[in-house]
Amino acid sequence: MTTKKTIRVLIAKPGLDGHDRGAKVVARALSDAGMEVIYLGLHQTPEMIVNTAADEDVDAIGLSVLSGAHNTIFPRVISLMKQKEVDDVLLFGGGTIPEKDHPFLKAEGVDRIFMPGTDTKEIVFYLQSALNDSTPSVIEGTASKS
Repeated sequence: MTTKKTIRVLIAKPGLDGHDRGAKVVARALSDAGMEVIYLGLHQTPEMIVNTAADEDVDAIGLSVLSGAHNTIFPRVISLMKQKEVDDVLLFGGGTIPEKDHPFLKAEGVDRIFMPGTDTKEIVFYLQSALNDSTPSVIEGTASKS
């Protein structure tokens, strides 16, 4: 009998953005789908996020950014992930991130960006598909099959 490892996901709100309803909805949907969710809440620094991801041995990090600082925050998180050798963790994001910035963020290593209004089932399916029987790579920006 094969047992699947429970997916562990860290959800955080980096920076000074104080709107966390979407992050809480996503965290709840992932939890309801059987994932273990560590919700850090508001006003997290990239250092706090990456340190917690390393300490908690998560499979994925989800950042909700509504402040407009996404082109600074995501690269900083990715840089810290590389420094702390947390580069086997899938990084995804959501929030009000203009589509024109998606190519830059993906090139930096963000695997997927979800826009406001995305059905939470799509996010659940994405994580289950990317993380079950695969080895995610934030460096490449894609989940590769093992």
